[in-house]
Amino acid sequence: MADLKKNSVHTLDITGYTAEGMGVARLDGHVVFVPNTIRGEQWQVQLLKVNKNVAWGRGVKLLLASARRVPSDCPHSGPCGGCQFRHMDYTEELQAKRQRVEDALRRVGGVDITVDTIHGAADTHRYRNKVQFPVAQGKDGVHVGLFRARSHDVLDVPDCLLQTEQTNALGRALKQWMERGHVSAYDEKTGKGLVRHLYVRTNRAGESLVCIVVNGKKLPDELGLVRALRDCASQLAGVVLNVNQEDTNVILGDSYRTLWGRDWLEEELCGLVFRLSVPSFFQINRAQTEVLYSRAVEFAGLTGRETVLDLYCGIGTISLAMAQKAGKVIGAEIVPEAIEDAKENAARNGVTNAEFFCGDAGQIAKKLADEGVRPDVICVDPPRKGLAAGVTDILADMGPERIVYVSCDPATLARDVKLLAERGYVLKCAEAVDLFPRTQHIETAALLCRSCE
Repeated sequence: MADLKKNSVHTLDITGYTAEGMGVARLDGHVVFVPNTIRGEQWQVQLLKVNKNVAWGRGVKLLLASARRVPSDCPHSGPCGGCQFRHMDYTEELQAKRQRVEDALRRVGGVDITVDTIHGAADTHRYRNKVQFPVAQGKDGVHVGLFRARSHDVLDVPDCLLQTEQTNALGRALKQWMERGHVSAYDEKTGKGLVRHLYVRTNRAGESLVCIVVNGKKLPDELGLVRALRDCASQLAGVVLNVNQEDTNVILGDSYRTLWGRDWLEEELCGLVFRLSVPSFFQINRAQTEVLYSRAVEFAGLTGRETVLDLYCGIGTISLAMAQKAGKVIGAEIVPEAIEDAKENAARNGVTNAEFFCGDAGQIAKKLADEGVRPDVICVDPPRKGLAAGVTDILADMGPERIVYVSCDPATLARDVKLLAERGYVLKCAEAVDLFPRTQHIETAALLCRSCE
């Protein structure tokens, strides 16, 4: 028996991955999680924490390297918590993500299915169209960047490889402006300090919309900040101030004031044009979102006659993509601003066969069911926590032929697949789509059909 004490060192074989991208090994009945390792590798591992059946460790010496191991191309990838896969090539990352989806559906969902397809990204660098950089005061100056792994310490990141070059330049400009003017950064421990976050949204044309989130009503020298941002970004569309004076981890407050330019961007997706304000939800990888939504539309099997119910519709992106091939689309979303955006986006694109309702997804679906609405297809794209309690029963009671489930979390997808199976819906296929290269996150499009049994 091995000595399973903290700081003891053991030779371990890495056999798989956790959902967070850590390597998995086994030692005398314990599962050991080791970051920055690759399956097939052998490591000397120092145990950092030991529980009854689980341990966490760090690799101290690589004894047998995988052919998939590559040098990290980011100087921040050690301490930064933003990326989990920079130590392996993209082929191995995709296989790890595909396996994660399949394992969740088998183990949690209880379905015997093989996920054959994962759609990898053509670009794994600088693909993000939105970022929310936390701002903090460090010992060596203002930090504008990302959280250190497994902490709330802000790491100064002057050039994140997931962001556009213009986005990174805006971060550096804010840092320099704050240091020149002695503008304070927010301290979440004390609740004091002014600047909390830098928010940047970028569109396909390269325009950027900047939002500064502050713990106050205004900034000193607001015109000077606008000049500093405009000087570093030739395609700056606008600068917005957001007020958040609450003791909360929620980034955006409810109050906005435009300091300069526009408070919105336009973006093209699936042949449609969407207007995006600061709080609008929009997937962060435009090219891969088109792949994801094309799979969802394909799974829906639309012929031009169907009624589609799109729950958690946001600003109407999937709804309007479906409307191009459906008879009628009904979208539902709990955020009032998103529903207003959805209605405006429908009008902007000349879509007349889509209508939108504001309210809880389950309540809207139940109300429609009580009114006799029987959609042929229901599409859901819920948040990470999956479908709210009771929604699977409401969907099943409506009796659609097909349910298209777009998921950002394989575990909650699998849980809901199991619940829907209990109501007679069979998972026919699932495809993974990588919207977040180099990070642990993965999207899935799944098709469930009503059983004829």
